[in-house]
Amino acid sequence: MRTLCVVVSLCVFSCGQPPLKVDAGSVFADGGPVGACHAVVQAHAIEGANHITTCSMTSYATNPPSSGNHYPVWAAYKTYQQPIPPGFLVHSLEHGGVVFGYNCDGGCADEVAALQAMIDALPVDPLCTGAGPKRRVVLAPDPALDVRFAAASWGFTLKADCFDAVPFSAFVAEHYAHGSEDLCADGSDVPTIIASRPECQWWFSARDGGP
Repeated sequence: MRTLCVVVSLCVFSCGQPPLKVDAGSVFADGGPVGACHAVVQAHAIEGANHITTCSMTSYATNPPSSGNHYPVWAAYKTYQQPIPPGFLVHSLEHGGVVFGYNCDGGCADEVAALQAMIDALPVDPLCTGAGPKRRVVLAPDPALDVRFAAASWGFTLKADCFDAVPFSAFVAEHYAHGSEDLCADGSDVPTIIASRPECQWWFSARDGGP
């Protein structure tokens, strides 16, 4: 399966409106900003796909990262309450996942809740079997973002001034399951890794703006 579906349906819980349908092929048709949140999707050259040492320093040409060398383990598909080192997230993208991030001065709990509701309403991925994840999606705060909300897939990014379900769900419909390795197997709980391995401790200061 190369995409979840061409048309994504989801409920806009905050407004009490009926499910809205998003045609992924038309939302970004003109290439310009979409909606009140000025959502913009860009395609990017693939930077590489080699494995590097877990918790080693990484550098990516796009923000958020959309491809490149990454750690041998990937982030479990779940919602995290703390930032996740991009080396784990890029591996999740390689497997066809979509990573959502946010960076809101003063907080944006309502928007994050709306994004979570959109994620929870996505169809179950038929490649995700057993007791693992239902879909290949990660949600986490990202203090490195230069916008409030963003999404990434393998080779593509979406950046927006706020959360709008229409462009974000269209991004999923268009770019989900398009990694170079199309598989669904749950990854590792990243906070557990970085808390237990000395070579990962640099991340705690880096994520908080330290050296």
